[in-house]
Amino acid sequence: MEIDADEARRSDIQACHTPQHFKRVEEAVREGRGYLDADTMVSGASFEAALRGAGAACRGIDAVIRGTAKNAFVPVRPPGHHATPDRAMGFCLFNNVGVAARYAQKQYKEIDRVAILDWDVHHGNGTQGIFYDDASVFYFSMHQYPWYPGTGSRGETGQGKGRGYTLNVPLRALTPTNDQRRAFESAIEDIASKFTPDFIIISAGFDAHRGDPLGQLLLTDEDFVQMTRVVKQWADETCRGRVISCMEGGYNLETLGETVRAHVRDLQA
Repeated sequence: MEIDADEARRSDIQACHTPQHFKRVEEAVREGRGYLDADTMVSGASFEAALRGAGAACRGIDAVIRGTAKNAFVPVRPPGHHATPDRAMGFCLFNNVGVAARYAQKQYKEIDRVAILDWDVHHGNGTQGIFYDDASVFYFSMHQYPWYPGTGSRGETGQGKGRGYTLNVPLRALTPTNDQRRAFESAIEDIASKFTPDFIIISAGFDAHRGDPLGQLLLTDEDFVQMTRVVKQWADETCRGRVISCMEGGYNLETLGETVRAHVRDLQA
């Protein structure tokens, strides 16, 4: 089943981003400025695409909670996990998974705690920053380190009420795939021992694939499938299988399609 995305509402975007950031992106697109930073280019359709990307993640939440879909994959561009509350960066305009998590909590009384699991090759600094002092959203990232954007050390664990609700697993370049999968499984076991989510969102970056030009990790399609199974099992045990997967990075167009298909096949199995 395919669901067309509506644009996210301004209020949903501003649950994660400042009004100034929303206006800055809107004006940059309208005025044709070209770049929001050295990495983040916009065109005439970028603002609508960003609103629909975040809106698609929210529609995925709706579909799963209302029972029209068991789970959902959200194949959007631009990605989102580098977008901070007040800044676009790293190809990202609005934080799709962040908007979706806040939308789920606001729209549905049964959703209090959300886990965001990020396996993109780059650390999701934006997502981490949005929820860094929030105990209701657990953010986990497994990423190459040191690598762009330079954040995501093990010492970054949250602050205030959110202390202990951020977990970073930094990996050196060329980490063997078996070691990376064991690290992922161990992290999920650790999170599950202290946090029971009502909903799980995957920040599904596929640039940790061995063939991707923007990373130096070695995962294969089968590794992504196995990690998908780990997440599904945890979801089945804790939150009635409620999972959506939102696309983040992935830049080898010769391999990306089949990698995504393998992930979606197993997600829907």
